[in-house]
Amino acid sequence: MSEKFADRLKSIRALRNLTQSELGEKSGLPTSSVAQFETKARKPSFDTLSKLSKALDVSTDYLLGTVDEPKISETGSVFFRNYEQLSSHDQEILQDIVNSMMARKNQKDDKTS
Repeated sequence: MSEKFADRLKSIRALRNLTQSELGEKSGLPTSSVAQFETKARKPSFDTLSKLSKALDVSTDYLLGTVDEPKISETGSVFFRNYEQLSSHDQEILQDIVNSMMARKNQKDDKTS
């Protein structure tokens, strides 16, 4: 288990404005377990890790410290895995599409501001 887990758990819980008790309730875990995870006294099982990630709306990878973004949706994960399998030409086309979509989004955002 990553050394970052306890720190990530505590910081994302605070970011979500949850007490240890509230996180325990939301995840179906005892408050004491949450406290022990945050103090590195215990490590969660895979099932418990899943419950915590769902309750905090973050990926298990984020909690484990393998990614730095709190959440990458399943769609995003599949997208990035598949992106690497594309030819460089197809990657360029896809990047152009994404850039076009972001430009349109930014234009809409500017109009509503």
